[in-house]
Amino acid sequence: MTDFVAALVQHEFLQTAVIAGVLASIGCGVIGSYVVVKRITFLAGGIAHAVLGGMGAALFYGVDPLNGALAAAVIAAIVIGLVKLHLRQHEDTTIGAMWAVGMAVGIIFISRTPGYQVDLMSYLFGNILLVPSPDLRWMLGLDVLLLSLTVVFYKQFLAVCFDEEFARLRGVPVTIFYLLLLCMVAISVVLLIQVVGLILVIALLTLPAAIAQQYANSVGRMMVLAIALGALFCVLGLGLSYRPDFPPGATIVLVTGAAFLLSSLVSALVRAGRR
Repeated sequence: MTDFVAALVQHEFLQTAVIAGVLASIGCGVIGSYVVVKRITFLAGGIAHAVLGGMGAALFYGVDPLNGALAAAVIAAIVIGLVKLHLRQHEDTTIGAMWAVGMAVGIIFISRTPGYQVDLMSYLFGNILLVPSPDLRWMLGLDVLLLSLTVVFYKQFLAVCFDEEFARLRGVPVTIFYLLLLCMVAISVVLLIQVVGLILVIALLTLPAAIAQQYANSVGRMMVLAIALGALFCVLGLGLSYRPDFPPGATIVLVTGAAFLLSSLVSALVRAGRR
């Protein structure tokens, strides 16, 4: 870690990587808390893997892959959300189909795109060290959008997450807010793609929030703690991967997973001691 701190002062690309990790942690700490509370990790996984279709199509047509990822993620979120709300008996099948079809479409477009798509490989497996500085403004804009929607509709999202029937009785348009929440999950997935890659995105979206849930007594505090933990794990993962030259995205996820297992063990021991 000492080498990493010294290099961080000298190298702009490391500073950009740390800022990208923090920016990704902000949006994902907030939205990941909703995902954990609502228990829609499987839905988030379906959205995440459908993104590859949009990225492949964007590359084929010469568009920024992140724009294709955002469009595909939002479309997948709306489709999966409508199925969840209106066709519950086909929910698992539809999510699995979106998951597989999105990946298949992406692979087909990639195969038809001339040249070796090294950039797409970094999106699949993550390379936070290659995040360009202009993308930080794009990530900041997505964070501002997510935070603004959360602040404005905080009570409505809580009602939808904890008791949809009660929310309907109180006049909350549950369908609209549920679909909006899934679209926010889609935006969070795109935020994380550059940090840990499409393959590992669900871990960093949900695990910091799952750890925070063990210690926070309200969703608001859970969000704040999840943001702090996500940023901490990103910095620690970067630091630990620097000297041995490990893939930073995978290292960040391993640090996050280890912290989740340790936290779960401590929580279980504390509960056992109280009995």
